Formats: sequence, structure tokens, C-alpha cells
Amino acid sequence: MKKNAVKQCVILSGKGGTGKTSICAGLIHLSSQEMPGVFVDADVDAANLALVVNAEKINSNRFAGSQIASINPNLCINCGICFDVCRFEAIQEPQSNDAAYQVIDLLCEGCASCYHQCPADAIEMKIEQDGEWFHSHTKFGHLFHAELLPAAENSGKLVAEIKKQAEAFAEAQDLQFILVDGPPGIGCPVISASTGADLALLVAEPGVSGFNDLQRIILTLEHFKIPIQICINKTNLYPEGALQIHELAESKGYPITGEIPFDSDIPKAMVQGQPITIYSPESNTSKEFGKVWQSLKQALW
Repeated sequence: MKKNAVKQCVILSGKGGTGKTSICAGLIHLSSQEMPGVFVDADVDAANLALVVNAEKINSNRFAGSQIASINPNLCINCGICFDVCRFEAIQEPQSNDAAYQVIDLLCEGCASCYHQCPADAIEMKIEQDGEWFHSHTKFGHLFHAELLPAAENSGKLVAEIKKQAEAFAEAQDLQFILVDGPPGIGCPVISASTGADLALLVAEPGVSGFNDLQRIILTLEHFKIPIQICINKTNLYPEGALQIHELAESKGYPITGEIPFDSDIPKAMVQGQPITIYSPESNTSKEFGKVWQSLKQALW
């Protein structure tokens, strides 16, 4: 029997604080009522989707994405080549005649220039743990999420890792759908979260900052040729800004799939660990969530 092709939708915003995760939680609930899926929280710098859907961890896994140099003082011949080639000033000169060169861990970028230039093979590149990723269970389906360690780098690689795990799980379980709660901005984590997506839902809020960041994320996704739909959140707080988003969407040919009003029940639902579509299913807000889900479903299938 041939397995179904897995469809991917990524939710992005271009900036933080637009309500993207709250919207994602509602769409997780609505999609789970119609088809089995797997979900990804790709905002590894500030992951919080697991809180809204009451996720319970099944397992956790170490993520190692970087390396730093380490000098063996017993092998170092104090030639100073490592000091000369390091562009990040991460090599400290000997503090006494019987001391060796040392690496300042916080300054080392892991470029390995010193490692390759050392004539005494006194330098080792050590793999560093940058974070941890998790496979969790929710009543809506399985969730893959992660946490980057404080001051750690390689968030784009960590996003790629949890997406790879989610895709493998979806294929193994013959699931139809992957919904990705993407990170804010337009940088490497966003590009990793968007890779392989069949559709992007952009959550925009009316206002100068929201509009400018919406333009940036549109340009990013257009570069990668990913189809776009737009959802306006808190639309009634600034009608002129909402109109500006409508005009932009119309000029680009992108549909506005929903206009979600400012609703004080959304933070109340989050405190309860529930999507708004469960906390207040008959509200106008939940009905707009339903419109968004129906539009996504129609575009994907």
C-alpha cells in the first residue's frame, strides 16, 4: 500500500509577539480533529508551544552542533602559530615560562584554523553540546521541540534536526501533515523551518513594525518560492494598519485567510494550557481560527 505524501505548513511572522504560537495551538487542535499529524516548535531560542498544548516528554536527546579548540599543554611547544592565526583573539599567550598557550572558550568560534596550523598536533577540536531536543506527546498528536542552551549558537542546525526527526516520524507512522511553529525574524532558523514547506501562513499584526516585518518575511519566502497565506491578528486594535496589510496582500495576490480580533480569552486559555478553540469554541475568535484551518487545508490538499 502506497503511503500518503506528507504535507508541511510553516507558521511565520517576521517578528516576535504577533500571537503566532497561540494561533498554531488552535490550528493543532482543529487539524487533529480531521487528520493525524505531527507538530514542530521550531522557535528553539524561546520554545513555548509545549506549554500551550500540555505536552508530556517521551524522550530527550543531546544536540551537539559546535566545536571549540583545546590545547594540550603537554604537547604545546609554544611556537605561537595558533595565537597568530586566530582571528577571534581566542588564544591566550603563556602567563609564565613553563606555561602553554590556552584557549578562551567564550571567544573560540570553532573555525579550527589553529588546529590545522599546529605543527605539534597539540590542539584538539572538542564537540560542544548546544542544546537538547525532545519528542513529546500531546492529546492532539506528537510534538518535536527543542531548547538551545544559553549563549549557544547553531539554532538553525537545531531547527533542521527536529524537523528531520519529525519528518522521519511522520513517514514511519504514515501521517499526512506536519505543522511547524516557526521562529520570528528572517534568519537561519526561519530558513531551516521553511525548508520543505508546501505552504506558509504569515501571522501579521497591524502597525508600523508589524507591516515592515511582514514585508521582509514575504520577500524571504518569495526567494524560496513557498506559497503564502496571511492571517491578521489583533486586527481590531488598529483598523488602518489592517487595511494596509489588506492592500499589500492584494497587490501580491496572497489571500487573507482570517482576521482574528484582540481577545482577552487567548491569554486566559494559555494559562489553562489550552488552545482558544477548546477554551472558548463558540467565540468569534475560534470561528476565525476555523476559517484559517479550512483555507490551509484546501491549499494543501
